[in-house]
Amino acid sequence: MLKGVENHSSPRTAAFFDLDKTVIAKSSTLTFSKSFYQGGLINRRAVLRTAYAQFVFLAGGADHDQMERMRKYLSALCRGWNVQQVKEIVAETLHDLIDPIIYDEAATLIEEHHTAGRDVVIVSTSGAEVVEPIGELLGADRVVATRMAVGDDGCFTGEVEYYAYGPTKAEAIRELAESEGYDLARCYAYSDSVTDVPMLEAVGHPHAVNPGRALRREALAREWPILDFHRPVRLKQRFPAFSVPPRPALVAAAAIGAAAATAGLVWFASRRRATVA
Repeated sequence: MLKGVENHSSPRTAAFFDLDKTVIAKSSTLTFSKSFYQGGLINRRAVLRTAYAQFVFLAGGADHDQMERMRKYLSALCRGWNVQQVKEIVAETLHDLIDPIIYDEAATLIEEHHTAGRDVVIVSTSGAEVVEPIGELLGADRVVATRMAVGDDGCFTGEVEYYAYGPTKAEAIRELAESEGYDLARCYAYSDSVTDVPMLEAVGHPHAVNPGRALRREALAREWPILDFHRPVRLKQRFPAFSVPPRPALVAAAAIGAAAATAGLVWFASRRRATVA
């Protein structure tokens, strides 16, 4: 059980959540591939390849060469996409695709943290244009996410302006703590990925959620709590009065978020092997 309502004369606190496989059951960035195909942004072959990427993401297994090839492919895939077109396509499908894959356990935790007086912050390697409307759907107070560059022609360049990954997530959390007055020793963090160990280390109450083997080993060694989230549920089922926010969510940059996450995993694994050696 979470601790009770915060004493607001004390420093503020927050709960930091990774998104993919922690709050939702799939990759937020790869979930929209069918919608992009229907909108003419990608062909059938690309749909099949992103489906494979989703499988690898969920299975948590790929060697270095596979991950690098996937990163390059996904980076190239979204280059040249018109931002407004992507926003319109995903705004139409956001609730149909994301709402059903939100973990009931994660939604409950978000409620409990809000009840306890804590801010809820989504910290994700996926693109900001994807994560921000999902954060709004979940009732998050803030979002930290990867930002990709847009050219003068209104299209994605394939370049990343800000990469919310690994140590960068921890840096973002510390910056938020300074600006918002969070006491990190009393804050919470949740993630499924070993790449988020720096984020988990930054708070006093880290939790491993549906961890892969590497993060499970870390959590056991550090005596971090391990949580099992396995019940995706629609928000409308949890809250009968729930309704879609009146203004359309503006969503884009799906593929680049997945590419960033893939590249980050390769980097982190290589770094840890070098450390062990």
